[in-house]
Amino acid sequence: MPQIPNEHPTLWIKSTKSESLKGKTIVLAVTGSIAAVRTVELAREFIRRGADVHAVMSEAAGWIINPMALHYATGNEVITAISGKVEHVEFFGNLGRADLLLVAPATANTIGKIASGIDDTPVTTFATTAIGAGKPVMIVPAMHEDMYNHPAVVENIKKIIGWGISFIGPKVEEGIAKIAGNDEIVLEVERAIGKRILCGKKILITSGSTAEPIDPIRILTNRASGKTGVELALEAYRRGADVTIVHRNKLGICGINEIHAETAAQMTDTVLNELKVGYDVLISSAAIADYTTDASGQKIKSTEGLELSFKHTRKLIKEAKQAYPQVKVIGFKAEAGVDTEELLSRAKQTLEHSRLDMIVANEVSKGGIGTDNNNVTIIYSDKRENLNVEGSKNLIANVLMNEIAGLLAPEDEE
Repeated sequence: MPQIPNEHPTLWIKSTKSESLKGKTIVLAVTGSIAAVRTVELAREFIRRGADVHAVMSEAAGWIINPMALHYATGNEVITAISGKVEHVEFFGNLGRADLLLVAPATANTIGKIASGIDDTPVTTFATTAIGAGKPVMIVPAMHEDMYNHPAVVENIKKIIGWGISFIGPKVEEGIAKIAGNDEIVLEVERAIGKRILCGKKILITSGSTAEPIDPIRILTNRASGKTGVELALEAYRRGADVTIVHRNKLGICGINEIHAETAAQMTDTVLNELKVGYDVLISSAAIADYTTDASGQKIKSTEGLELSFKHTRKLIKEAKQAYPQVKVIGFKAEAGVDTEELLSRAKQTLEHSRLDMIVANEVSKGGIGTDNNNVTIIYSDKRENLNVEGSKNLIANVLMNEIAGLLAPEDEE
């Protein structure tokens, strides 16, 4: 990327992953937990997504990580004391320039001080100012499990949550309430201050392959990895949507509802049942089996001959559109060994036959299944010009969520 004269070299990584936090200013407030060592990479992950990051540290944090490390990580001087510049007001006063105060890691001591309005460290002074001004604050606790379970700490966290402040984590294991993973922290920050263009919308996603049993051990499946579905779920969550994903895999992201479905029938029944509670969009990105067979109740011996009789599975998107015509449905069409004209022709036929709102077509014989990148074409039901997207599956998810937001926007906002 082009280098700006006099720019700190660490900022050369800015927006190299995405622009989900472009134009946002995050103050990373670091306290005296050993988890402070994680903040160098955390700061850089925000920068890779376009954010400007400034660090403020308590004296205890400086015993664990040198301020120079966070100067390097952020490209900005670290605030270790409140000076005549009144930094806490500069960033979080009523006219402050920061978008978020992220206290990570937050010790039991700091949480108690925040809950009591005590400001005897630069971090707690920033917190008092931000909370008093009604600015966004998020807290990432890290401490021993016994401390986390102390009744006063429990009450302090409950009190702070009551003020509308979010906590991220912790991950409790090995007797420690560990700091949440950087991926989880970044995702929650993106959701909190990023492009919330899907806030209030409910999105249901099917993902990956299904598996049709032959016997209790053997299955029939396909090569779909579910990477696209996962990226779609993550991107929808970033944009503020209420997200449910139906698949065989395990995502494990707090905030995203996951429903396990093994077979084509299970996935279809699950989706139809889930749509009863009310969704705005169904994204059918799963590679659902077209055929199934009657499974044996016992393992078929390898010495025996194996003959299978197949029967068609139900078509999920057709049933979903018939049962819930008000739901916007986006389908996926994968073909192999066909040219572009034939691919688009088949995808358009599916779009029209199943009355979809959009369909995403791709030819997978040259890549796409199990890879991190793909080349897809989005085809619209309203006769708009097709949109080709080539790149990472994260990029494809980003573009598709923009298109879905437009699909859901009231006509006077389009």
